[in-house]
Amino acid sequence: MKLHPMWQDYPDLAKQLTTTLQLMENVVKLKNKNVESAVLDMIHAGGKLLRPAYQLLFAQFGTDQDEKRATSLAASIEMLHTATLIHDDIVDESELRRGLPTIRSAFGNDTAVYAGDYLFICCFKLLSDYATSLKSLQLNSRSMEKILDGELGQMDDRYKLDQTIDEYLENISGKTAELFALSCFVGAFESGNSERFAKKAGTIGHNIGIAFQIMDDLLDYQADAAMLGKPVLEDVRQGVYSLPLIYALNQDNQLLRPYLEKKKNMTDEDTRQVQRLVHQLGGVTYAQQLAAEYTEQALKDIRKLPDNYFDTKEKLERLTSQILLRKS
Repeated sequence: MKLHPMWQDYPDLAKQLTTTLQLMENVVKLKNKNVESAVLDMIHAGGKLLRPAYQLLFAQFGTDQDEKRATSLAASIEMLHTATLIHDDIVDESELRRGLPTIRSAFGNDTAVYAGDYLFICCFKLLSDYATSLKSLQLNSRSMEKILDGELGQMDDRYKLDQTIDEYLENISGKTAELFALSCFVGAFESGNSERFAKKAGTIGHNIGIAFQIMDDLLDYQADAAMLGKPVLEDVRQGVYSLPLIYALNQDNQLLRPYLEKKKNMTDEDTRQVQRLVHQLGGVTYAQQLAAEYTEQALKDIRKLPDNYFDTKEKLERLTSQILLRKS
């Protein structure tokens, strides 16, 4: 069971994440073995497992160190994340995810919907078995609502040439940041910490999630298709405009409009021109600066965490700093 190479620097966490993956694998039991295999392939397709990692790290601040509960709840969060990815691929008509065929491209939309729904069920099975109170279940369901709101907001804003930065931030607050916030909150709360401390952890997770999504969006303007595992700027063809492009549009809408108005008919040359113009108009620089601001706020709050957990704080700082430097 292979983890992303980044976890070589975190051996104790790597063991917990391996257990988390094993738990996810054990929970997935479908009569349709082809779909079961596809779901398992996606689970093992090289995702970074950042959300369960943050959950496990914040669990170390608690007085109740139950390893089985911590890894099971981490598995539930990652299954929720995987379910949203499967449904994202349906909406976006994506052919590839992490360099592999998506479930929708391999088996069709109907099967992919059922696979995503099944993972939601798996998520709540683990939560109901291992959460110590209804609080985590309530928060998880509310988080799913916020994630959906973010996705719907993004859908409403497709091909919107006058989208604002605030609208973008609102969408990714639900779509991405909410799950990071949930991971940190549940990790802290379910290990015996106060709700007040857990909310602080959730705020840290929210800022990390915003920075992560901005960096993810930046990769479209800095990486090639092989590195991304999907076609470059495919989101732009689908009408999903991220921060670098939104900033560039706000600087010179007319310069970019002729390319973007082609929508799904944009050629590879069109996307290269959009890339070039986004760089030229300062979109990449602005997004890098904003990601750095959210990362620094998260780091500032991490440094305020209790000093008697120095090793865990150091890991949180290092991991959070790595997000800002990632290339894939």
